[in-house]
Amino acid sequence: MEQAVSSMDPLILSIAEAEAAARPLEPDRRQREAWLGSAARLAGERLDRLDEHPTYVPGEPVEEIRRWPISEQGRTFDEVLRIFSTVVLENGIDAASGGHLGYIPGGGLQASALGDYLAAVTNRYAGLHYAAPGAVQMENMLIEWIRDLVGYPASTAGYLASGGSLASLSAIVTARDARASRGERIARSVIYGSAHMHHCLRKAIRIAGLAEAVRRDIALDERHSMDPAALRECIRHDRAQGLEPALIIGSAGTTDTGAIDPLDALADLAAEHGAWFHVDAAYGGFFMLLDELRERFSGIERSDSLVIDPHKSLFLPSGTGALLVRDGRLLLDAHHYTANYMQDAWHSGDELSPADLSPELTRHYRGLRMWLPLMLHGTAPFKACLREKLLLTRYFRMRMRELPGFILGPEPDLSVTFYRLDTRDPALADVANHRLAEAIRADGRLFVSTSVIDGRVFIRLATLSFRTHRRHIDLLLELLREKGREIAARYPLRGAPERTPSPDA
Repeated sequence: MEQAVSSMDPLILSIAEAEAAARPLEPDRRQREAWLGSAARLAGERLDRLDEHPTYVPGEPVEEIRRWPISEQGRTFDEVLRIFSTVVLENGIDAASGGHLGYIPGGGLQASALGDYLAAVTNRYAGLHYAAPGAVQMENMLIEWIRDLVGYPASTAGYLASGGSLASLSAIVTARDARASRGERIARSVIYGSAHMHHCLRKAIRIAGLAEAVRRDIALDERHSMDPAALRECIRHDRAQGLEPALIIGSAGTTDTGAIDPLDALADLAAEHGAWFHVDAAYGGFFMLLDELRERFSGIERSDSLVIDPHKSLFLPSGTGALLVRDGRLLLDAHHYTANYMQDAWHSGDELSPADLSPELTRHYRGLRMWLPLMLHGTAPFKACLREKLLLTRYFRMRMRELPGFILGPEPDLSVTFYRLDTRDPALADVANHRLAEAIRADGRLFVSTSVIDGRVFIRLATLSFRTHRRHIDLLLELLREKGREIAARYPLRGAPERTPSPDA
């Protein structure tokens, strides 16, 4: 026995040496608290002075990070924070700023950040109920809360995804399997949406193997909502050609215009023709919390699946989407797999696990970043914040009518609206509006984005950040007046006295 122990001495010594060398990965309490203090100071100072920092810093791709390569020896925490601040925080779009008025702004709640910290440092594996029953039950409870908000039945299942893209892919895969759209049948299957359908859905259709399906962009009405009469006529024509309506995709808040499709009418047509009805509520879904908007979402409860993003209209950090499927068995059938090495983990009773309902096995414990702020604040401030965004959009449109030379889009359903300078020469209008948006971004205090709507370039106002308030809208109006006057000097507005166009036009 002594000889056996002696022969292991070199191995034991090597283990001890490796353990000692790896010890920096497990800092002591003093070190942990020092790091947390430094990180909290950086974050706190940044948040306290958000209005002093530009919302947007344009520039070329940053190569600064390569000045600090990964090496054998580490650096001090303060040095690492300085690198992070220089490389990440001083360029691009500050998505934490209330001046972010482009695309669909996200959130970044402090309570969610603390939830992420606790989730990461405790490292509960929230994919399977067996591994972390409480974490999975927390996520399922959040799905049930959304289910009840939407009006889905108890048979619903779903999961928290990394965002609308992954959730949409799961929805399309589930619809494909539920409607048996495989093999030669794909070429006869028709998918109906609109020109304003989010591009992640088009991408999901291709990834899900449905690229050969027939796709129809249905005409929009004057409010940029899908026209159900046009959809009915298109389905009638397709059926006469021997095609099969397989999937109807409606929007509850499009990215371009914020429009909500007539969901009840779409649900009627889906039921009549046996098509799967999916609703993209990624942006607009949580506006259902407001009693005054509930009726506008009528019919969403009749859909077969929906995507809704808490990192949009619930203000959570990026990386938080959700998928719900009315008949949860179909979602389970489309995504459930087993493996021999996981045999101990497949015993969770009636509690569904996210790994059984999604493409992800390894996944972040996302539930805590959503549960913690809802438990801490309740839903009342979330509702108030959403209502503020609606009122700010209305305020912007009222004030814009006082500015000469601008065209406003139709009254929006939610908190996205669009507008443009109306130049005398239509051929120069798109250039003028691109330059106006660029001028606002160059100022740095606000970020706005453009889109092509009805073949023309418009500037969008997306009011959704929980930090966006009236002062940001007033600043935008001021910049539009100032920069619009400068642009009009080069691109005369409709109704202005005629003059020779600027040479750079």
